[in-house]
Amino acid sequence: MTDQIEKKYYTIGEVSKMLNETPSLIRFWEKEIPQLTPSKTEGGTRKYTHAEVDMLKLVHYLVKQKGYTLAGASQYLKTNKSATTEAALVSKLENLKAFLVELKNALKN
Repeated sequence: MTDQIEKKYYTIGEVSKMLNETPSLIRFWEKEIPQLTPSKTEGGTRKYTHAEVDMLKLVHYLVKQKGYTLAGASQYLKTNKSATTEAALVSKLENLKAFLVELKNALKN
């Protein structure tokens, strides 16, 4: 079982691994969706908060699974202010499910 340490900020590399997408796609999404605005260090390294990661997960879900365009995903984020909260909840539930499956498998052995 893996213990995940809660981080305050994530790099674009870490986020791209979470989403299984390339960093260039994430940067492209930032250009197309004004709600995605990670802070940057003086060297230009992007720093993503939990909320921004959740928003990216939601955009990923909308675009890749629901078939939204980026403009449509941006509009969805504008009209559904609680969407990122819902995305965070879904993410936590998915993590819980993965943990429970892992626990079940460990108990079988």
